[in-house]
Amino acid sequence: MASLMDDLKEVLTKEDEQYQALIALSEEKKEVLIKADVQRLEQITATEQEQTDVLHQYEVRRRSVLKDMAEVLGKNADDFTVEVMIESLESQPEEQKRLIELRDRLRETLRRMVEINTQNQILIQQALEMVEFDLTLLRSMRQAPETANYNKSACNTGDLLGSSGFDAKQ
Repeated sequence: MASLMDDLKEVLTKEDEQYQALIALSEEKKEVLIKADVQRLEQITATEQEQTDVLHQYEVRRRSVLKDMAEVLGKNADDFTVEVMIESLESQPEEQKRLIELRDRLRETLRRMVEINTQNQILIQQALEMVEFDLTLLRSMRQAPETANYNKSACNTGDLLGSSGFDAKQ
């Protein structure tokens, strides 16, 4: 059981470190989004994907360790979590304290990750709105304004000026 506890502490520590690295990338992504550096954004996204794959491997390993712990303790593996393990360690306060610290540190890291991702999501949404505004402005600049020409019944004819806006002869 001691080796399983060491494995659990190790995987929780590595998960936290990996999320910390993702936070650093997300902070950089925020700056890149503000600068609209698309090339660097692509590089960051590729690196994030690689780190997410590593995180998935840690998650699989953590679940495997928790499953093994559940079997040793005779508990249901489907319901066995780090929280349940913390409760199981009441007779070992030092181990329990260390596991609580790891859990809390990981929770704080994840909270920070969510915060940064929310900020980046807002920046991306604003960038998309700006692109939409630019496209609308560009389209409107290419359209010629209507003239103030009226027909016999005093209705606007809807005639458009030429594309240049001027009708000058040379």
